[in-house]
Amino acid sequence: MPTRSPHLRPSSRPLAISAVLLLLGLAAVPTAAAQGSIQKRVDTFVREEMERQKVPGVAIGIVRQGKVVLAKGYGFANLEHQVPVRPETIFQSGSVGKQFTAMAVMLQVEAGKLSLSDPLTKFFPEAPATWSGITVRHLLTHTSGMPDLEGTLDYRKDYTDEELARFCYALPLEFPPGSRWSYSNSGYVLLGIIVNRVAGTFYGDILREKVFKPAGMTTARTINEEDVIPHRAAGYRLVKGEVKNQEWVSPSLNTTGDGSLYLSLKDMIAWDAAVQARAILTPASWQEILTPVKLSSGATYPYGFGWAIDERGGKPAHQHGGAWQGFTTHYSRFLGDSLSIIVLTNSANGRPSRFTDGIATMMNPALASPISKPITDAEPQVTEKLAALLEKVRSGALTPADFAYLRKGFFPEGAKAYQEMLSTLEPAGKLVLVQRRTLGDDRLYTYEVPFGTRTFLYSVGLAPDERLTFLGLRPK
Repeated sequence: MPTRSPHLRPSSRPLAISAVLLLLGLAAVPTAAAQGSIQKRVDTFVREEMERQKVPGVAIGIVRQGKVVLAKGYGFANLEHQVPVRPETIFQSGSVGKQFTAMAVMLQVEAGKLSLSDPLTKFFPEAPATWSGITVRHLLTHTSGMPDLEGTLDYRKDYTDEELARFCYALPLEFPPGSRWSYSNSGYVLLGIIVNRVAGTFYGDILREKVFKPAGMTTARTINEEDVIPHRAAGYRLVKGEVKNQEWVSPSLNTTGDGSLYLSLKDMIAWDAAVQARAILTPASWQEILTPVKLSSGATYPYGFGWAIDERGGKPAHQHGGAWQGFTTHYSRFLGDSLSIIVLTNSANGRPSRFTDGIATMMNPALASPISKPITDAEPQVTEKLAALLEKVRSGALTPADFAYLRKGFFPEGAKAYQEMLSTLEPAGKLVLVQRRTLGDDRLYTYEVPFGTRTFLYSVGLAPDERLTFLGLRPK
């Protein structure tokens, strides 16, 4: 399923959007000369980053104070036919599509067809008793305890909604609903099914009529391999450094609510205006969507309904990324700067957040990702434990029991990949703490670790019971 990997009422509302855009357009914006300079710098950066990542094509959108600073394609939408990327090129959304599924859900809430507090058993009467404590809100915020369907499905087989639901019934919950946060595509698959059932029509039709049309997203739609769709990009992946076409998946798995959309840069720029205007839904609904979830402990986790709710440069930042079937995407809104950055790539191996971070820094140096530098290590016993964990990974001794919960597929593939990576590196040097964050009830530690002449960033999440919630290792 997609990692698809964080994450607009009245019929007169389109006029309201236009009015807001007009007012925003009168706000202070860069001069023509300054804007031209920014575009040249962005062009150079994007092309260098594409080469570094081996990304065939990318579409970049920059909106500042309601004005489109840049809407441009780079590279190729289709390598075989040498078709260039343009602002109208259609990409797959990946998990950026989750915010649209959340819109479809909230439209049903406003119509009185469901409630955020409704238990899942209301919509899935055959579900196991353990689901009685899971609500619609838990699915929207990834706090249901439901693990991913990844690794349990045959991606080349079609499934009905009922069959997908039954697969979910068989998944044991990883924690009591509401107590933790763990990203779950399964929850958004179920949200799509719930909308289908309460609305009496496909959730994609709800999006087309109630979201895409009023927002001016003229080419946005659910994925369909069969239809002839103008400007559709091809998706790619790297296999041993060589670019290959995306892998095929069954049509039904490209219609689920976890991020199965086609979107162009033009669509996303229109969507950004709708988000800025808080259009289509009521202010109360938007408040629900963009409020960090509160866990049962009382701690908050920086995620709303399909949006990661964080900050950058001391100011709010709302964002989400996505990856699926040869495409990766990232959409960020830096509220303090009235700046939005949209990145759509046709590479499964692309890291669109690197484009976002680089461009944001050009627009305002205060938005740069924090530079990793040593900080005081007040928990040397944790550092010692995590140094030992690194060697445990190297030796292949890591087990599922070491984790509080984990994504499907990490064992054995993910654990083996980390073991193989470490086998190519020299012994680890001293771990140097560069960041410690609290996320909900968990702690996230990031270290710089030298391996001979190479330096890596090593990140580990720990639950209150000291088991792992996250493990990451990448070159600095």
